Amino acid sequence: MAVGVLLASVPLIALDSWIDRLIVRQSASEIETFARRSITLADARLGASLAALDDLARRGIDDCRPEQIDALNAASLSVAWVKQMSVLGPAGQPLCTDSSVTVGPVKVLGARPVKGSGAVLEVVQIGDRVTRMVRLRRQSGFGANGVAALLPTSVLSAQMGHNVDPGSYAEIALMDGTIIDEIGDRPSDADTLAAINANARSSDRFALRVATSYPQRDRNVSLAGVREMMIVIAAICLLVLIVLALLLRQRRCENPVAELERALKAGEFIPYYQPIVDITNGKLHGAEVLMRWRKKDGTIIPPAAFIPLAESSGLIIEMTRSMMRTVIAEMGDAYAARPKVKIGFNMTAQHFDRETIVRDLRAIFERSPIRYSQIILEVTERQPLENLSRTRRVVATLQDLGVRVAIDDVGTGHGGLSYMLKLGADIIKIDKMFVDALATESHSSTIIETLVDLADSMRMDIIAEGVETFEQVIALRERGIRSAQGYVFAPPLPASSFLQLMDAIDPRPRELDLSPGPLRQLSPRKSAFAA
Repeated sequence: MAVGVLLASVPLIALDSWIDRLIVRQSASEIETFARRSITLADARLGASLAALDDLARRGIDDCRPEQIDALNAASLSVAWVKQMSVLGPAGQPLCTDSSVTVGPVKVLGARPVKGSGAVLEVVQIGDRVTRMVRLRRQSGFGANGVAALLPTSVLSAQMGHNVDPGSYAEIALMDGTIIDEIGDRPSDADTLAAINANARSSDRFALRVATSYPQRDRNVSLAGVREMMIVIAAICLLVLIVLALLLRQRRCENPVAELERALKAGEFIPYYQPIVDITNGKLHGAEVLMRWRKKDGTIIPPAAFIPLAESSGLIIEMTRSMMRTVIAEMGDAYAARPKVKIGFNMTAQHFDRETIVRDLRAIFERSPIRYSQIILEVTERQPLENLSRTRRVVATLQDLGVRVAIDDVGTGHGGLSYMLKLGADIIKIDKMFVDALATESHSSTIIETLVDLADSMRMDIIAEGVETFEQVIALRERGIRSAQGYVFAPPLPASSFLQLMDAIDPRPRELDLSPGPLRQLSPRKSAFAA
């Protein structure tokens, strides 16, 4: 124990210089990242706004007729960060706007032409306001009217990280020095000389620059508290190490991620199958694959006990591949005999980050008895998709193979209607929460009816989840929903029980034509359950 005390004092001796270097590196990294992110964000948002103006100009929007006001309004809605779209006169004066409210006098503080276009980027003040705004102006020709987009300056810069607050300063400006926006208080000349600084420039198209500064005085003030905290932490760590040393003599703690890896190699993760039923005629549409952990002693562990750890550790990708291979082994022959029956797999946001899922499907199902057209991939709304554009491309590639994509837990997560509108999915799955509330809350019924109308207009199918009573079946059927799953039909079943259920509901034909043929089906988009 005495040796442990001596060893614990060694890092305290070097603590002061180590903390100093650490915070300098962190602060420098933060402000450099902020500068790069702000430039990237400004280029992207100005580029999208300019594209909307180009589209209006191509359509001949240059006066204040009602239909042209509607076009301005539609363009403003399509670019979320645009504050206002307007028609300008030959001298640049606002004639009308998308909201039919004409802004006051415009004072131009700085301007520069946008390279490669007929547009001008301006820093302006509106009326007697002190705050500045950015205006992209595009004239149709000399002496002619034009269109303009007005943007708040705050949408062109990222947020400062927590490691550089307080005392940090940043400005985004034109190359001629005209300031667009400032974050924080401008430091004095003396503070600037002693500060950690970072700068970034945009492309030549918009020619913006970002300058950031984090004064050393703020860093020094923050170090005092950190040093005291680290001394206390070091003492606590010493005590904890002593306690752990005593406990480890009695018990060895096992890494839970290592346990998941061991179980994966041992094949302990198995699929259960929850039937999806046509509630209008009782026919079997297919099943959703639900993962279970069956330990060596036969104990079944529910997914809530291990799926979050599998997702955070990244093991969920390999576990999904294992599920797909097991499903082929257990259900290949049964699904080959029933080409209209579907099989659904749960995906996480990680599956759609790259095109890994496309390569996995090709490698696993290309020569399997289960066709691409029988596969449904369910992406949950409970986890946010970081990049909707990239996910949409992955979804389109999957649909080209014949795979159907469903949005799971609709109405309960991050995506809202944006996933329905932007992902181009084939199916939506209504969460159990809304099904349970059908008999008690009128809002739930209204939400379900609205989802049904939206799905019909977008040619999407609907599956209701968590159906537990026949009253719910009747209520769902009255609202136009045909497919459902839940304990009223069957709980998640092991393979042997689900095969028995399939043979009872949909007996296998006595003779099946197994002549070679293409398993990949490239067909126009249609209902996931179409005959």
